[in-house]
Amino acid sequence: MELFFELHRDLPREGPGEAVCTRRAFALMTGLPANARLLDIGCGPGLQTMELARISTASILAIDNHQPFLDTLNRRAAQAGLADRISTRNHSMFELDFEPGSFDAIWSEGAVYIIGCEKGLREWQPFLKKGGYLAVTELSWLKAAPPTEAKTFWNENYPGMQSLEQNLAVLQETGYREAGHFVLPESAWWQDYYTPLEQRIRILTEKYRDNEEALAFLRASQREIEMYRQYSEWYGDVFYVMQAK
Repeated sequence: MELFFELHRDLPREGPGEAVCTRRAFALMTGLPANARLLDIGCGPGLQTMELARISTASILAIDNHQPFLDTLNRRAAQAGLADRISTRNHSMFELDFEPGSFDAIWSEGAVYIIGCEKGLREWQPFLKKGGYLAVTELSWLKAAPPTEAKTFWNENYPGMQSLEQNLAVLQETGYREAGHFVLPESAWWQDYYTPLEQRIRILTEKYRDNEEALAFLRASQREIEMYRQYSEWYGDVFYVMQAK
């Protein structure tokens, strides 16, 4: 884990995303009150949290269990004059203890996979007010019968990965109404995530050139990037926006 956080330290994002996608997904959550309460689960360093604060008047609680990410978000919020509407808490998504109906919206970009998409949809719903929204990005197969190499890679690294159509069915089965969905563009993977991550891999490969265990980890991280470079037409992150009934 120390090497993981060294690899990811100070990256702009901890997963695919970009501001235009955050704005597009937020626009699907129609009818939110001006004083909405929003929970950002697995916020990481919080670029999406900052964007949500800029485009809304919501009060946002951002949670993550890695304090350096929260420190980065707190610093960004203070510098942007948004600290009065963004608060942070070091808290695990596996131990949420909010009162039922606490939030008008729950947001999670690139993090619901940690708990599992269906489990997250079920367990987070009680924290929403009636008619409240949940917005998540989830890695999804975009086409049937993906190439064996891509299928094998993700079976090993995220065996719970499903197709876009399967995830929409789960959304319905767990008691939500779909407000909309869209596939994140390839730029959302490269600009603030894979490109700086790949640069960091090169730096650490030189640093740990005599450490085979570290090099194996770095090769695995590079392989994930190569998978997307080769097979991006077959899978990607999908923004799913849904409303509690």
